[in-house]
Amino acid sequence: MDWGLKNRLSRIIKPETGKTVMLAVDHGYFLGPTTGLEEPGKTIAPLLPYADALMPTRGVLRTSVDASTSVPIVLRVSGGNSILKELSDEEITVTMEDAIRLNVSAVAVSIYVGAEYQKQTIMNLARMINEGERYGIPVLAVTAVGKDMARDARYLALACRIAAELGAHFVKTYYCDDFERVVRTCPVPIVMAGGKKIPELDALKLTYNAIKKGASGVDMGRNIFQAESPVAMIQAVRAVVHEKATPKKAYALYLSLKEAEAKRRKK
Repeated sequence: MDWGLKNRLSRIIKPETGKTVMLAVDHGYFLGPTTGLEEPGKTIAPLLPYADALMPTRGVLRTSVDASTSVPIVLRVSGGNSILKELSDEEITVTMEDAIRLNVSAVAVSIYVGAEYQKQTIMNLARMINEGERYGIPVLAVTAVGKDMARDARYLALACRIAAELGAHFVKTYYCDDFERVVRTCPVPIVMAGGKKIPELDALKLTYNAIKKGASGVDMGRNIFQAESPVAMIQAVRAVVHEKATPKKAYALYLSLKEAEAKRRKK
């Protein structure tokens, strides 16, 4: 791994803690106007100061993210699917040249291991890894799952290992029972996907368990921007990831920040 690639990766996974809090806002590329992201710019702006990295699509980056930000960008570069058709039918939608023009720190590609278009998505990843190595851009492999795909340790360990064997520089995957096995058998850093919205305390417990069992951070979207107080929630998640706060302490922080925000709004 050359210096430039290492440097870009270190902007995302902070050397001080070896962890990251990524904010995922790429849902619209296949879900459309997701709840909480109807107006991406309004959602992103107050959360951006607390994110170690932002994961948007090219369109959202260009239209809805302040170009003066110093927050690293992990750009979604695979797509072409939607919830109305087979989810695994993805191809590369952004060239590495355009990603470089956008000054990204990494690019993200989904793979659908075991799905109808498995080979196509794995070759998408391999192609972008080749390009990434050429230009010094890290590649995040996202172990996406279709509607009927398993989310157990056996499946996720398989998907993560395939991504790492191809040369992915870090991997995003779901939490599961025996998550330690998934982390242990993947030779590159793993960040946990937040998944669907769950109660705030449960999301903090999920984060805590993932970090405790070896994750290098989280890439959380709906459990932050769909929270009752998104700004309070991302700070609570940061407390778990970077400060090793327990879910109880992090939730207390969340409630305190939420209350303070409510008081400010009343003034």
